[in-house]
Amino acid sequence: MNRSLLLLPFLALPFGSLVAKPDPAKVANTVLLDENGVANLGLATTEVEEQAFEETVFALGRIEPEPLRRSVVTSRIPGRLIELKLQAGDRVAAGDVVARLESRQPGDPPPVISLRAANAGVVTFTEARLGEPIEPDKVIMEITDLTQVLAIARVPEHQTARLSVGTKAHIRVSAVPGETFEGELIRFGTTADRERGTVDAVFRLPTRGSSLRPGMRAEFSIVLAQRDGVMAVPRAALQGDNLDRFVYVKDYELKNAYVKTAVRVGMMNDRYVEIVSGLFAGDQVVTQGAYSLAFAGKGSVSLKAALDAAHGHEHNEDGTEVTAEQKAARAGGSGGHDHSQGEGLSLLTILSLAANALLVGFLFVRRRNDPEGASPASQADSLSA
Repeated sequence: MNRSLLLLPFLALPFGSLVAKPDPAKVANTVLLDENGVANLGLATTEVEEQAFEETVFALGRIEPEPLRRSVVTSRIPGRLIELKLQAGDRVAAGDVVARLESRQPGDPPPVISLRAANAGVVTFTEARLGEPIEPDKVIMEITDLTQVLAIARVPEHQTARLSVGTKAHIRVSAVPGETFEGELIRFGTTADRERGTVDAVFRLPTRGSSLRPGMRAEFSIVLAQRDGVMAVPRAALQGDNLDRFVYVKDYELKNAYVKTAVRVGMMNDRYVEIVSGLFAGDQVVTQGAYSLAFAGKGSVSLKAALDAAHGHEHNEDGTEVTAEQKAARAGGSGGHDHSQGEGLSLLTILSLAANALLVGFLFVRRRNDPEGASPASQADSLSA
């Protein structure tokens, strides 16, 4: 059969049937907001991209001072404390005078000696009082350099085989909210905790001038492995339960429109979740305010208003474009009379008829140029070709 004839049934269809209509599922899962709604929910988005994804293990622990960064202030001779310049929490520089001691040796006045700090740091302990007799074995104060501390994690025994010196960890301390410290494993504890089934993993932790103090509780995300080229989003973007995971994706066309999108997830760590399917690189997912957005319903703006603003022309309430027949009906009113008897053809119908006419003309000219004429046999041969 002539291939041109195969096009005829499709050209006979009105072009309006080929116009894409809004996806009902997408419309039902779209939240449309105005500027005030976005501001009130505090929405923020981030771009989905491939990244290096870390496999981590969680552990609890504590902050401890480095033994080599601690010093004490004592006196070489017995005496009486007559001046104390510092108290717990004060900072001191190496060599600063921290106290004065009146010697018990005879004299008028008795000899006075100055006690100095052996290293810079923070006074972490003092129990001495003015006028108190001091002996050489009495610790007047303790000074600790807290520019670098130890973070000791209690790691399950079965996970320690995957750790080695140099392993990194992301460490958070509840007393310093909003800040994450990066630690490096330097050694393991000498014994295991039989009751908890854990081994101490000791991480060196620069404090960057923060207010970390010995004894503070810490949370560890210890990096066990890393994979490159993984599609991942921040954990704050992921909503739902284990059976129904979803994120909100910012619509690329409509302003302040966010589409609830189902995703399939893989592994999670302390900061990111692996996305196996459901998203594409470049999608903008809601991070801050995603939980509140789940309770926003359909939002504060209609689909019609959003599409009208985006496209610059009128739409129906369900999001479809207004056809020529609908425009004519709205302009003239239904009025109870029949529009089907040639009161005007739509532009789409006219284009469809014009295309059919062109095809018929093309077939007519081809038949006239056929050297075998219009005999039934030649026509049959042409159709069977």
